[in-house]
Amino acid sequence: MGASRIYFGYIVRCSLCMGKPLMIQPEDERRIEALKEKIGVRTKVDVVRAGLHLLEKETERRERVSRWKNAAHLVSKNSAEVNKEFQRHSRLKCS
Repeated sequence: MGASRIYFGYIVRCSLCMGKPLMIQPEDERRIEALKEKIGVRTKVDVVRAGLHLLEKETERRERVSRWKNAAHLVSKNSAEVNKEFQRHSRLKCS
């Protein structure tokens, strides 16, 4: 009997539900097996999914930092002008 998948609330049984095979090099196979034992997952695909999850999170973080840098660059000139305005009237500044 083939694998079962749930699509739109219906259970579908078929022998073709498996994904496409990956061509994994022997060195990569060794690394995946070592990681599988270290992180305590049952299958190689779980190792790949964990890696994809980390890559997605890292990509999201980099995109967020890039947006922050862009926003800081856009407001930096105006921010510097405002800071100068406040410094001229500082009570702590000796005249």
